[in-house]
Amino acid sequence: MEYRLIYHPNIVSEDLPKISKNIKEIIKRAIEERLLKDPVSFGVPLRKNLKGYRKLRVGDYRVIHKVSGNLIIILKIVHRKEVYGKVFSRLS
Repeated sequence: MEYRLIYHPNIVSEDLPKISKNIKEIIKRAIEERLLKDPVSFGVPLRKNLKGYRKLRVGDYRVIHKVSGNLIIILKIVHRKEVYGKVFSRLS
């Protein structure tokens, strides 16, 4: 199955400016090589309040996403120490 990516609008304005250029490239490559090929195998399901979402671990960063049919909706890209406190603001 071929997947399509949809990014939350705030990723460009809020998430990416905080990440260094070399880490951005690593995250981009991980999304293209792992997430787009098989999001279920590479994404770990989240629990409790984030049930239905998955995370892709890329070093110290997490890509929080949801798989819906052939769409992969990327909700947040953030450092692991901040991820769960900040992701809830984007759920609505």
